[in-house]
Amino acid sequence: MFKQLFDEVSSTLTYILIDDETRAAVIIDPVDRYINHYIALSRQLNIQLRYALDTHVHADHITASGKLRNLLGLQTGVSELCGAENVDWQLKDGDMVTFGRETIRVIATPGHTAGGLSFLWLGQLFTGDALLINGCGRTDFQGGDAGVLFDSITQRIFTLPDETLIYPGHDYQGYRVSNVAQEKLTNTRLAKQSREAFISMMAALNLPKPSMIDVAVPANRQCGVDVVDRDKVNHLT
Repeated sequence: MFKQLFDEVSSTLTYILIDDETRAAVIIDPVDRYINHYIALSRQLNIQLRYALDTHVHADHITASGKLRNLLGLQTGVSELCGAENVDWQLKDGDMVTFGRETIRVIATPGHTAGGLSFLWLGQLFTGDALLINGCGRTDFQGGDAGVLFDSITQRIFTLPDETLIYPGHDYQGYRVSNVAQEKLTNTRLAKQSREAFISMMAALNLPKPSMIDVAVPANRQCGVDVVDRDKVNHLT
């Protein structure tokens, strides 16, 4: 089972994946303002969070991963290409994250940022900002590259089975889930689009600078905390 949570301020979607038998769990793209909610929900569901994984270094919110590590003793993970310093696991393509009896496969999907990752679990793909529902992440900061993103989506995500469910890291239109077949057919930025046309379209977006980028990116390269002292981890009971 898993839980999908939504932050209305940054339009971030957070996911908690749960092994039903052992109650081990993983949280993907947690938002710092919801730390108390995550802890309360963990108690309510009787789960133990083993990992906090970020799909990339976010520019629009601060991750809760480092603070959750301080409070719960879990491990953090983000791409080795993100330049993160306080992370436990510098993730790379093909890594397997095991929690209880379950395993998540790490798929490198750069382009929105240089260190973009997607996480595949039980026919469900958590795509971060690489592929959104009827859209995709912007490519104009943090080492973003429109051509690389096009390749990530068309060669890594769109080659998965059509029925693979797509759970994005953000949504601004009220959508919550799609699948590979639907995005190949109807995504307005990618369906029947050439690589060259996609690159030109992304270059012409002229989007405003994310309001939190100057604060969020440095903080998220430290897992959302200034200093992580692992000798002072407070295990909640």
